[in-house]
Order: sequence, then C-alpha cells, then structure tokens
Amino acid sequence: MERILKNNKEWVATKRKEDPEYFNKLFKGQEPRYLFIGCSDSRVPANEISGTGPGEMFVHRNIANMVVHTDVNMLSVLQYAVEVLKVKVIIVCGHYGCGGVAAAASNKQFGLIDNWLRNIKDVMRLHEAEIMDISDETARHRRLVELNVIEQVHNLSKTSIIQNALQSEDPPRLYGLVYDLREGYLKDLGVKVDAFKGFDRIYNICEATGVKTA
Repeated sequence: MERILKNNKEWVATKRKEDPEYFNKLFKGQEPRYLFIGCSDSRVPANEISGTGPGEMFVHRNIANMVVHTDVNMLSVLQYAVEVLKVKVIIVCGHYGCGGVAAAASNKQFGLIDNWLRNIKDVMRLHEAEIMDISDETARHRRLVELNVIEQVHNLSKTSIIQNALQSEDPPRLYGLVYDLREGYLKDLGVKVDAFKGFDRIYNICEATGVKTA
C-alpha cells in the first residue's frame, strides 16, 4: 500500500505540472462518449489500450466481458451510460488468452465461478460445429474468444435498455472488439447487429410500458 500511495502522490504532481486545472476540470463532471464492457484481466486497461483519457470512457469489467441479463450490476451501468450519460458508442471487448474463456472450454471445476462460466458454455453450444472443426487448440481458443464477444454484443442488443434506445433518433452504436495481448492491437470483429433483426419477432420490445397484444 505504501507503494500505491507514493505512486499516487507522484501522479498527482505530474498531472498538476502538466495542467494546473486538471483535477478541477474532472471534478466538474463527465461526458463520456464510450461505454467499455471488458474483461477484469489486469493486462487489459481500457483507457490505455484505447488511447482515451479520464472522462472519455465509462467502464464496466467482469470475468470474460460478459453481458448477462440477470447481472444487475452490468444492467445498472448500461442504463446509466445510455439514459443518463448518453454515450454514443458501446464496446464489448474481449482478449485473446482470456482465462475465463479457457476455463469454460475445459471440463474442470473451479468453484463458484463455474456458474458464471456456464454463460460461455452456452456460446460453445451455439457454435459447437465451428469450434470443434478447428483442430489447433490455440486457434480454437482464439475463435471462441471472438465468438464470445459476438454473442455478448447480441446479448447487449437484446436488453430492454438497448431496445428502447434503438427507438430514439440517435441510438448508441454497438461494437465487438478483441485485444491481442501479444501485439497490442484491437481487432474490430465487424459485428452486425442488423443481422440479428431477423429475431425481432422474439426479442423486440414494442413499447417501454408493455407489449402490444393486438
């Protein structure tokens, strides 16, 4: 902890030297353009890999960058970001070498987290044919990381929060990215949320106050 506090003092001194009004500006409020839903992995710092500064990106992180519809924490962050902060871009960002995805792909037991990893196993079930057709284990794991991101973007589009936002004049845009730990680059998976519109008859919410019955 001494190291943390020492580093903090040095950081404050550096920021004040660069801009004497730095902290006063941050104190006045935030108007982030982005919501970043990423993995809790300590090697994936959202602001650093995206080149954004304080106040530019609202961040939510969990094991394996999941969008789970029963996760009140994630939903609260999402609602606040969309309805209060009015973010313009929502990013689901996974990363190659994700321990959560690797754990889900194994048949080992890890304890409480197994219940969370079941959501990734659902991704495996949906794409089992494609995944099992990849013989190389590393390539198979990398593809599962990508498929997980794609499915989480789809999960995002199914939430009532995004469904309602899509009816507005300027809805947020959804993206799925993967971060390469070895190279440092972000890869846009080109997730097409429009392709998911074929299931609107199931997931679409007609009105915020209820569902039309006739």
